[in-house]
Amino acid sequence: MEADAILIIDFGGQYCHLIGRRIREMGVYSEIVPYDISLREIQSLQKTLGIKGIILSGGPLSIYSDDSPKMSREILELGLPILGICYGHQLLANYLGGRVKKAGKPEYGNSTANISIKTGILYGLNNREKVWMSHGDSVVSLPKGTDITASSPNCKIAAYEDGKRRIFGVQWHPEVVHTENGLKILSNFLFRICKCRKTWKAERNASEYVSKLKNEVGSGSAIMAMSGGIDSTTAALIASKALGKRLTAVFVNTGLMRKDEPEKISKIAKKLKINLVTVEAADLFFSSLDNVSDPEEKRKIIGREFIRAFEAQAKKTKAEFLIQGTIYPDRIESGHSKNSSVIKTHHNVGGIPADSKFKGIIDPLKDLYKDEVRNLAKSMGIPAEMVHRQPFPGPGLAVRIMGNVTREKAEILKEADAIVCSELEKIPMTKRPWQYFAVLTGSKSTGVKGDSRAYGNVIAVRAVESKEAMTANFSKIPFEILERISGRITEEIPSVVRVVYDITNKPPSTIEWE
Repeated sequence: MEADAILIIDFGGQYCHLIGRRIREMGVYSEIVPYDISLREIQSLQKTLGIKGIILSGGPLSIYSDDSPKMSREILELGLPILGICYGHQLLANYLGGRVKKAGKPEYGNSTANISIKTGILYGLNNREKVWMSHGDSVVSLPKGTDITASSPNCKIAAYEDGKRRIFGVQWHPEVVHTENGLKILSNFLFRICKCRKTWKAERNASEYVSKLKNEVGSGSAIMAMSGGIDSTTAALIASKALGKRLTAVFVNTGLMRKDEPEKISKIAKKLKINLVTVEAADLFFSSLDNVSDPEEKRKIIGREFIRAFEAQAKKTKAEFLIQGTIYPDRIESGHSKNSSVIKTHHNVGGIPADSKFKGIIDPLKDLYKDEVRNLAKSMGIPAEMVHRQPFPGPGLAVRIMGNVTREKAEILKEADAIVCSELEKIPMTKRPWQYFAVLTGSKSTGVKGDSRAYGNVIAVRAVESKEAMTANFSKIPFEILERISGRITEEIPSVVRVVYDITNKPPSTIEWE
């Protein structure tokens, strides 16, 4: 029996693969395809997949941009139910004969949708729904036979439907957790509109990742880039099981790690029986970053120097491949696919130099989100304290130091970050924020220390709640904890006179400051 499937047409949206994940979590197979897929290619897919409906993803461009992605209009003639989300909602309305124009007031973040018609994908919803918006254009008119089903404070046509042709559009993002009944909307589309059966179940497990990596490396040997975070640790354990003595895990100490991090990473590798080599490269990284303040340039320099360090180690062990702990959000934010917007270049994606000497660079976790990596790690027996370690950016403290990077700044930030972590880790693991850290803002402020005027650094504290790192809300940490953090930082670090707390969600910000 062929599996029922939903086809997702990718217009470069940051949440495209999140749509696919949500659908698979509901027991229906999803297949993501590029926006320029032809009618013939879809018909060919129908021979192996029971395609029951199509979803058009969001995207970063206006539908009227010269380089905006467009799908074939013939797809509308397939007779399959179609749901357009954000950019897909606008493109679909345009194809139907409606009109889209620049919004009078763009909407980014939490908003309220007023549901006027509770049929189709909006069946069973409340009159007012908390939704997540991220758009600069809006649908302003629709053709006859298409009903407006929802509006928002700044968007008259926030949802619509053509019930006869089973075509639906929503301006908001039902796939993100910030849309409270988003899964209900997707469920309505899958099961009420498309009549899908729950015929898909994820069967992948650790042994499959091990087997796949064995096949990719063949009889060769590899270097594993290990930073101590859950992504690289999980990838290292998979690689160790796949390659045994043909793997050398390498930790490059850039001087930009958290306080006492090298020692912790060594203990993790020993506990998991991973062969680890530490490369001391702080001098190289600080000299390479001298007088560099642009965050994208920092990331690319760090990516280049990491690769050079790995190449040098590979030369010693005659390794042909480099294995990394890259996960899907890294690739998305680095603009991995056609028409994807570059949010920030991750050192292990866009920072890799074109003249890398490796035969191949392998990312076994490249299609997984953070929560999926953690689930995989648990299944492999990685201890809970490692599974729930704080996410830490590959470029390290370099992207938490605003402006140019120096040893002095790195030492200040290490101490501040250690204080933030020590205070928040007094909270039980199940109640802690998803991620938390300190940022050296690059700003100076006037203060008073020892009854004298002081002019010193400003530290920002960042703590967020998230599930998959694609979206995040700032954590509402109790004031008494924030006060304790602030007091300790200003007392224990002489050069810091002020501490601020970041209360910005993602979007519009990213989790990291750079």
